[in-house]
Amino acid sequence: MRRAVTTIPLCIALLLLSHIAVAQDHAAKIQEVLSLAHKYRQFNGSALIAENGKVVYKGAFGMANMEWNIPNTPDTRFRLGSITKQFTATATLQLVEQGKIKLDGKITDYLPDYRKDTGDKVTIHHLLTHTSGIPSYTGQPGFFENVSRNPYKVDEFVKKYASGNLEFEPGSKFSYNNSGYFLLGAIIERVTGKPYEQVLKENIFDPLGMKNSGYDRHATIIPKRASGYSKTPDGYINAVYLDMSIPYAAGSLYSTVEDLYLWDQALYADKVLSAQSKALMYKPFLENYAYGWAVTNASFKQNDQPVQVITHDGGINGFTTTIIRFPTEKNLIVMLDNTGSGYLNRLSDSIARILYNQPYEPPKISIVSVLGKTIAEKGIEAGIAQYRDLKAKQAATYDFAEAELNQLGYQLLRSGKAREAIEIFKLNVEAYPQAFNTYDSLAEAYMTINERDLAKLNYKKSLELNPNNTNAAEILKRLEKP
Repeated sequence: MRRAVTTIPLCIALLLLSHIAVAQDHAAKIQEVLSLAHKYRQFNGSALIAENGKVVYKGAFGMANMEWNIPNTPDTRFRLGSITKQFTATATLQLVEQGKIKLDGKITDYLPDYRKDTGDKVTIHHLLTHTSGIPSYTGQPGFFENVSRNPYKVDEFVKKYASGNLEFEPGSKFSYNNSGYFLLGAIIERVTGKPYEQVLKENIFDPLGMKNSGYDRHATIIPKRASGYSKTPDGYINAVYLDMSIPYAAGSLYSTVEDLYLWDQALYADKVLSAQSKALMYKPFLENYAYGWAVTNASFKQNDQPVQVITHDGGINGFTTTIIRFPTEKNLIVMLDNTGSGYLNRLSDSIARILYNQPYEPPKISIVSVLGKTIAEKGIEAGIAQYRDLKAKQAATYDFAEAELNQLGYQLLRSGKAREAIEIFKLNVEAYPQAFNTYDSLAEAYMTINERDLAKLNYKKSLELNPNNTNAAEILKRLEKP
């Protein structure tokens, strides 16, 4: 008996040491991936990773403020972009629990001044799931150039930019929609009689101890707030100014990786929502979108079983963000970047594979800056020749992912080099003939030089590969008109 009793603590100790060793191995690999990504200008920000609910990695890279050489830290505050939507969805469900909002209630039930012909058709559920059919204000032509720098009051903005004619019957299609979440913010304010940011502070942030989270207003002094930057072939520039009344309940919050860990942990308990409400929040509707979250499976399997993922990305001038929750194992990946990085999805996939002991690819050198410099100095033909040479001889060193050429094409397009952009998009179509987005991008480039027939041809191919590409469908409708 005595021998058996002493064996049990020994087994527990060995098991704990094994878990610690695995966590340390994972942390070392994550550090290596993120360090390499920072070296290649693919990550500049803070990251936190948890396994089984416990933090195994927390780190930061690069500068929060490049002009003053202030480094990023785990408590640096970043703009979240669309990660905001899960907090808006939570505040909405809290009001549902209180009987102040109904999921099948119409917009006009809560905003009586809203236009009745559309407001009587669109429900809270439609707004939460991006199936309302209301046009998204961020998709309006010229919106960012002409509107996004100006401050607006909520009711004024709703009337002017979130009340368009329905693009489809509510509930029939998914179309990612910032107008829907802006309207949810307006409804939260009308129902509670309090500002949106106050509702979140009182009902979510304060109860959970999220002291480094809130509404990011330009005028407010916010300690440890990161500045936003945009990457160029030659370095970084300050991101284009955006008045934070514009993203509002669709994207105006700030937070830290540490606060988002508190948020993740709270969602495993009933601190902010009941179990019934959380089940609703995680129930996917069209295109795997639930209430403020996408619910899908990881790119890999564990023991031949799918790994469930609850996730959301964010993108706002100068910032990209992601939060990825693996609820079965209570794993978490949070990455916040203040240079508008387009690499977070690929980096987070590598980190997830590390956590699940799967094969993963380390970061590679981006071809964007390399080809961009060659095209600027020697022309598009030299750039394409360099691409083919590097791909043939140095595929293990450079990144030839679909997103790379797509990014380069849009850089050229924004610089007024439409012809060069078209050649790059054509190269991407050649490399990824089954990817719908390559044709969509090429079609958009043809539109800029008024090549309508070629634009139609490529939009049709994109739609053929992905029938859910609503952008292509809508533009084709317009192109078919005389």
